[in-house]
Amino acid sequence: MADDASSLSVDALNGAAPGRLKSFIERIERLEEDKAAIMEDLKEVFGEAKGEGFDTKIMRKVVRLRKQDKAKRQEEEAILDLYLSALGGL
Repeated sequence: MADDASSLSVDALNGAAPGRLKSFIERIERLEEDKAAIMEDLKEVFGEAKGEGFDTKIMRKVVRLRKQDKAKRQEEEAILDLYLSALGGL
């Protein structure tokens, strides 16, 4: 099976494929650069918020929770409460 994969790779690099490969690699590299810039922007925003006294750990949790479906979030909270109760109400 590994031989099939390597022969496919060799076959894929014939004809117009090298140009397509280069295009994919360049797109990935640009996206990686964009991702790094966005991560730096996020770091700055969280730093600014922290400087104004906000708890960035909680802010990250709020962002994560806001992405979730309300019903899914409520279900997870109910299970968490159940588990905490089973452990003596930490």
